[in-house]
Formats: sequence, structure tokens, C-alpha cells
Amino acid sequence: MSDDRISALPVPAPGDLDADLQKYFKICEEKLGLVPNVLRTYAFKPNRLRRFIDMYNEIMLSDDSPLTKLEREMIAVTVSSCNRCFYCLVAHGQQVRALSGDPVLGEHIALNYRTARLEPRQRAMLDYAWKLTDTPNDIGEADRAALREAGFDDSAIWDITETASFFNYTNRMAHGVEMMPNTEYHGMDR
Repeated sequence: MSDDRISALPVPAPGDLDADLQKYFKICEEKLGLVPNVLRTYAFKPNRLRRFIDMYNEIMLSDDSPLTKLEREMIAVTVSSCNRCFYCLVAHGQQVRALSGDPVLGEHIALNYRTARLEPRQRAMLDYAWKLTDTPNDIGEADRAALREAGFDDSAIWDITETASFFNYTNRMAHGVEMMPNTEYHGMDR
């Protein structure tokens, strides 16, 4: 085991992983300059890591969503703000900076998305994501109607809901195993 400081649970050394995961980690290193600690932490359960990678890539990186990648990252940060998830606030705040070209927007959303200068469409999307996180039992047709009024169709409403739900899950995993973000994220895209 190596670098147990990124998680309260053991983190396998990259060389101990199956060949496909070693290859994936090398690709991350080449493309991102690092292996995100969430992946290193999930390597504790290799088969779950594979499913996590597939789900993350489908939700956050696919081109067939009516939401932009920036909008999905904004949802991730808003949900993580509500849940006070240090890992996701740092990692996805960096992605908001990278995708928006705005060095402040990620932190603005992390601290209080309601004070950020957002388009009405984005504000409606983040209001919904916050409510789905904070009081999910209160979500109803009026909330979906507000999204429709802001210009979202049913496919977009699905993607907003799925993205918020995914980050509620990952936030709880990060809290539960005390996952720490890569320190590199703090200085990126400033």
C-alpha cells in the first residue's frame, strides 16, 4: 500500500493494479498530469473503480448531453458545496475554472452560487441541484416546471438530476473514506 494520506482506507500502489487500470492511470497522468486521488482511492475495489470510471465518463464527459461540460461541473460544485465535500469542491472547482476560463467562478459557486453572476438558465439548474441535495423529498413537478421555464427539456432535466445524484453519492464516499484531493488542483487554472 502507498500514500495512505489520501484516504482513511488503504490505497493500492499503482504497480499492484490490474494491467487495464495501470494503463488507465498512465493515460490520466499523460492527459491530466496526475492521477486523480478519487481513482487511486477507488482502486481499493478494482471492479467498482471500473464501473465508477464508466459512469463518471458517461455523466460528465459524454457529448450527447444537452448540458455543457461546464454546466455539469457547476452542478458538481453546487452539490459539493451543499454537502461540504472538500475533495469535490477542490477538484471540480478547478474544472469550472478550466472550462469557464474564469479563475474565480469555481470558488464563487463553492462558497455561494446564489451570488455568482449566472445566466437565469444556470441559476435555475443550480437551484434545482441544491434543492435535490438539501431537501430531496421536497422535489416535485413545480421544480421540473421551473427548469422547463428556464429552457430545459426532459432530457436535460434527467441529466441535471443524474449529475446531482451522482455527486451526492461521490460526496458521501469522499466523506466516508476521508478522501483528499490532489494538491496540484489548488494551483491549476488560476
